[in-house]
Amino acid sequence: MSDKQEDTKTGRSVHRWLYAGLGALALTLGGTYFYRTELMDRIMGTAEVTAEADEAAALMRSARETLLDTAARMRTDEAGLADLAIPTDAKGDFAPPLESEIPGGPYGESIRRGREIFLNPGSNAAEYVGNSMACANCHLDAGRRADAAPMWAAAVSYPAWRGKNEMINTMEDRIRGCFTYSMNAAASPAGTPPPSGDAIYKDLEAYFHWLATGAPNGVELPGAGYPVPEMPEAGYDRTRGAEVFEAKCAVCHGDDGQGQQDQTGRYVFPPLWGPDSYNWGAGMHRVNTAAGFIFANMPLGQPFSLTPQEAWDVAAYINSHERPADPRQPQQGLSVAEADEKYHNHPGYYGDEVDGEVIGAGVTGDPTLTPAATGTVIPQR
Repeated sequence: MSDKQEDTKTGRSVHRWLYAGLGALALTLGGTYFYRTELMDRIMGTAEVTAEADEAAALMRSARETLLDTAARMRTDEAGLADLAIPTDAKGDFAPPLESEIPGGPYGESIRRGREIFLNPGSNAAEYVGNSMACANCHLDAGRRADAAPMWAAAVSYPAWRGKNEMINTMEDRIRGCFTYSMNAAASPAGTPPPSGDAIYKDLEAYFHWLATGAPNGVELPGAGYPVPEMPEAGYDRTRGAEVFEAKCAVCHGDDGQGQQDQTGRYVFPPLWGPDSYNWGAGMHRVNTAAGFIFANMPLGQPFSLTPQEAWDVAAYINSHERPADPRQPQQGLSVAEADEKYHNHPGYYGDEVDGEVIGAGVTGDPTLTPAATGTVIPQR
């Protein structure tokens, strides 16, 4: 390699880590998303975007105020059901309630506890978490963001039939599945998700129910789930995905995909594979699911900036690395091939040969169980 090439490579590395450092610092000091702060907007040259966001926020607040005013007038017979309007944001998606709308009393306390569990389960539900993920890593803006599987959409959709376990699932069942797979409960101190009826479920359900205040029940709302783009004609390719990851993702998640931690050791950006990430049973290990999430939400603060091809390819790259085992495989005494046939009939690499080795058995290293850097308040019950 020539001196010029080496200098160029070094310069790219320095710039990348400088941007990552700025992002991590702003996350630590100013909240979950670095693009929220006015200072960072000016540094990154996105002040115009911030102005648009402020205008959208004002419209959303107005919609929520109209809902609350109508509900108040209904209690005095000054308004009726016909006067109710679903609150929407500037894009036409459902506008969830503002933090100022959290009620007082025991119900409000439960909502706040549920929010903190959601933001930082590694601290607030530590006994049942076996990795360093947070619910808010995949359900952005504390479960509020449309096109990031928002919890206000989930709250009005359950009970529902799930093909994954071929039964009607309540919201508690659905949350238990998230602990089992996305939070890798098998590696947690308890070795299991929370038991049925645990206060963790009650608090999370209270938070989700509150987020859906004003949303119609049993209606498939715009912005629910992840908007998965159609698979490109070229399919998906992990080699192409590695190039996308290097250019678009490594600045936050690291060259090795293991995320970034702040000075206290808490994860600012989550690990994408390895023992601290979601396991082989989580929905995000499916290439199509990950492609939808990435397409609509990544890189952070730049939604819909990748092409469908890039989203599918980088999802393939991320999900072609080992991660904790699908707990159904060892629990049921299945081989990887048997588990693949029984549970993994979808786009993905489980049970496939990658770089000369069949993947899916799971990593053997111990997770660090390091909490996420998103929540701060530990709930008290």
